[in-house]
Amino acid sequence: MAFDQMKMLNDLRKAQKNLKKQIVEVEAGDGAVVVRINGELKVESIKIDPEMVDLNDIGELEHWIEIAIRDGMTKAQEIAAETMKPLMGGLNLPGM
Repeated sequence: MAFDQMKMLNDLRKAQKNLKKQIVEVEAGDGAVVVRINGELKVESIKIDPEMVDLNDIGELEHWIEIAIRDGMTKAQEIAAETMKPLMGGLNLPGM
């Protein structure tokens, strides 16, 4: 039993390391904003194309950033859930 638990913990650690390497890239505003988020749900980068931004409408830029981050987080969460799902079943955690 202890061996199974050790193997499961090692598998979880490997999965977490792999999630860090998985990157989701999301665009908003037809490419005006590009956000990269890793599988650990951390924002890696935000790129803004200055030629596509109207400085007189900062609200639009803020909206694009919100959309890109929201959509990127959703996709990264889906990847994380799919990666961890087979591993979490053996832990017998409530609600999993």
